[in-house]
Amino acid sequence: MGRAREPLVDAALQLIDEAFVKHAWHGPNLRGTIRGVTAAEAAWRPGPGRHSVWELVVHAAYWKYAVRRRLTGEKRGSFAYEGSNWFPRPDTGDEAAWKRDVRLLVEEHKKLRAVVASLRDRDLDRPASGHRTLARVLVRGIAAHDLYHAGQIQVVKRLRPE
Repeated sequence: MGRAREPLVDAALQLIDEAFVKHAWHGPNLRGTIRGVTAAEAAWRPGPGRHSVWELVVHAAYWKYAVRRRLTGEKRGSFAYEGSNWFPRPDTGDEAAWKRDVRLLVEEHKKLRAVVASLRDRDLDRPASGHRTLARVLVRGIAAHDLYHAGQIQVVKRLRPE
């Protein structure tokens, strides 16, 4: 016997999937913006002190992890890299490392999605574990975060010289 229908959770899943991987009316989602990007392209910076596509990808993975952690009450410190928010990435085209970080983003999305799918509608109107922010605000926010960085990645890709 499956779980009872949870329309608000279903809508939240639709929202985070549309921002990350599903076809959307607005253009590329986050996963779509990096499809076919090489490590050399991902490592390029639009200027000194500016983030590369690669750094944006790991940053997005980190925040998927952070939202999941907040929803579950999991302790800090289990992300793939030490630190938080921004993680320096190679300035060269290491294809294996780039693919590993893209997989990290995809895996963090899957883990976040599984946590959201385990919620009940009533859970969305409760504060996240140890926080004042409501779960629905975190879920809506991570979708907005994905779309914001999808647009940023599109701009960075277009700025890169041919």
